[in-house]
Amino acid sequence: MQIKQGQKSKLSIDQWVFLCITDKKKDKTSYKSSTKRTESLFEKMWALLVLIGAASVSAHLQDLSFDGQKVFRVIPQNDEQAEILNFLASIMEVDFWQPDSVTLVRPKMQVDFRVEAEKTFKVEDLLKESGMEYQVLIDNLQAALDAQFDSQARTASHSYVKYNNWNTIADWTADIAAQNPDLVSRSVIGETYEGRPMYLLKVGKSSANKKAIFMDCGFHAREWISPAFCQWFVKEAVETYGKDTVMTTLLDKLDFYVLPVVNIDGYVYTWTKDRMWRKTRSKNAGTTCIGTDPNRNFDAGWCTLGASDYPCSSTYCGSAPESEKETKALADFIREHLSTMKAYLTIHSYSQLLLFPYSYTYNLPSNYQELNSIAKAASKELASLYNTEYTYGPGATTIYPAAGGSDDWAYDQGIKYSFTFELRDTGRHGFLLPESQIKPTCEETFLAVKYIANYVLEHLY
Repeated sequence: MQIKQGQKSKLSIDQWVFLCITDKKKDKTSYKSSTKRTESLFEKMWALLVLIGAASVSAHLQDLSFDGQKVFRVIPQNDEQAEILNFLASIMEVDFWQPDSVTLVRPKMQVDFRVEAEKTFKVEDLLKESGMEYQVLIDNLQAALDAQFDSQARTASHSYVKYNNWNTIADWTADIAAQNPDLVSRSVIGETYEGRPMYLLKVGKSSANKKAIFMDCGFHAREWISPAFCQWFVKEAVETYGKDTVMTTLLDKLDFYVLPVVNIDGYVYTWTKDRMWRKTRSKNAGTTCIGTDPNRNFDAGWCTLGASDYPCSSTYCGSAPESEKETKALADFIREHLSTMKAYLTIHSYSQLLLFPYSYTYNLPSNYQELNSIAKAASKELASLYNTEYTYGPGATTIYPAAGGSDDWAYDQGIKYSFTFELRDTGRHGFLLPESQIKPTCEETFLAVKYIANYVLEHLY
């Protein structure tokens, strides 16, 4: 019986027991040796199913609260343990933080996922019973949400060391351009599904025939440290121009197109409704499930490896490549400026990774050696400040396959220097990185971006 993620409402207890038993019988040795422990595990599954059924009756009556929710980290050791996670995802709402989807879970892989409060004890019980290694990364998600706002800069106005909501960021884009007319200009490259303007900042000294680097932040709504970096980058550019020789040369000879937030609707939703929201906010035909994963929506191996065609999935690829207004606006802009665009940088979180193509295939890019050496050197630059260790390499082989990503798409457009940053941390805070870490995170990332930009300038093509 093939069960797709998201079919939990169609599965009865009998079907799940049938599935578990028939899976066991595929391996007779395993089946013969499965004694009381296996029976106990099935009992836990049954109990969990009953719990889910009871909880679902009242779930819609409750206001969204993260109080008591936990984030677990597990390392399944074999296919059977990986199937336990599949089981969980099929009967209840499991929010996978790393990897992005249960379909990407493999034995020996570190897996971080969030569970609703009333189900945490049973889930923990099931993990213990299965013999799976696990730890609780976040014991109370609401407390972690509250703790992220630990900046001393408690001002209602814009600040580079705290998280700013969309209206504050939008106002900042106008202000930074008005205050630095010789270095920064603002344009609108499109509008979101909900009608918000997508502001783009062009940073650089004005002159003819300049090559450019495109950088975007905020693809996934809940990755708040990402837009914080785009704002920080622009600040550093205007503040260090004329003082830092490398930055001055870069701004004299290159333009930086900075899109502070790609998924603006989703970002607004994380501030007003659901801090853990990931996707866009577009409606999908034939379902009440909202949104598309914008970083699975590009025409680069679209909807194949590591992407889902199920609208309720967190990695839903959309109805077609560039079905989202946000991704189409971004892609259109790059296509229109392709002759001058020499590098593409996209900023995400979390995991401390510096990735390059490919993610939609295990094949290596033609300039693999060059990209790998750049990533190695940039990671070294980043680590020079606070000793923050980054892992680097091609997306598919370094972490997991993911089709339809903007970095692969940009690379296939002919932009041969294409990189994805996954910023701090490695899971202690996950998407809820405290504001006190914005400054060090941005400072170190700026060094890596500066290194890549300088390399691009010295190797124009």
